[in-house]
Amino acid sequence: MLDPQARALIDLMSERGVPPLHTLAPEEARRLYAERRFYTQPDPPPLAEVRDLRGEAGIALRLYRPAAGRLPLLVYFHGGGWTIGDLDTHDVVCRTLARDSGCALLSVDYRMGPEQRFPAAVDDCIAAVRWARREAAALGIDPARVAAGGDSAGGNLAAVAAIALRDAGEGLAFQLLIYPATDMRALAPSHRTNGQGYVLTADTIAYFRRHYIADEASWSDWRASPLLARDLARLPPALVLTAGFDPLRDEGLQYADALSEAGNQVQYVCFERQIHGFVTMGRVIDEANTALSLCGSVLRSALKPGG
Repeated sequence: MLDPQARALIDLMSERGVPPLHTLAPEEARRLYAERRFYTQPDPPPLAEVRDLRGEAGIALRLYRPAAGRLPLLVYFHGGGWTIGDLDTHDVVCRTLARDSGCALLSVDYRMGPEQRFPAAVDDCIAAVRWARREAAALGIDPARVAAGGDSAGGNLAAVAAIALRDAGEGLAFQLLIYPATDMRALAPSHRTNGQGYVLTADTIAYFRRHYIADEASWSDWRASPLLARDLARLPPALVLTAGFDPLRDEGLQYADALSEAGNQVQYVCFERQIHGFVTMGRVIDEANTALSLCGSVLRSALKPGG
């Protein structure tokens, strides 16, 4: 059963004639997505420090610190189909994760399509992790306790960054993958069962993929589809979170299973009654707050702030 609060949101969007994102130009989709947050997101929780920064090649970053001292760090990549979203659309999520985990958090405004296509976002996200480690003293973070995380497209980028950094001998301490996209081919059964009627549709997925990746041949590149990576061993512990009415549900489960089969430590949780994107909707969907609290608790346990 679909969560009644999620159903009420879907019905309200239909009644108000909110256009599907795939019917809009990217600039208009970005504007609508940014405006929608004021209706669905809770008020931003206060933190000890929130500071905008510039990283390598001028990438915009936002640092969140819940406390003084030398803290672990979660480098966070926002969702939005590699096409929409920014530091502001995920500000509440980032503040909440920092507060609940006790860890510092660095949000990354990576380059997006169609202006800058694959693998620009991948390159930016890996560069952001490396920059954070180099600047550990200035940021007040422990370079040995750095994790990567993100939701949707951001979960995809976090998974890819974890593989790339392992291969470079720069492994991460943890990965937080919230309903991640893991296979650009969109073959998992949930793409058929959940591909219409639950906000993120098959048409919207195709729209995002088209803006992000210029050629179909690149769908099978592991940097786009981490599920297809040849070697998933020796990766950091992971929490993989999915939603029951999400087209991406099954590929998230497939990735969690593949990580486990490769010998990694993995926790998998599916919010069976939820839709894609729900963790950003805590004003109108109560389980969003439950999910973020869970993520914060797992991060606290894995990264041990104050430890």
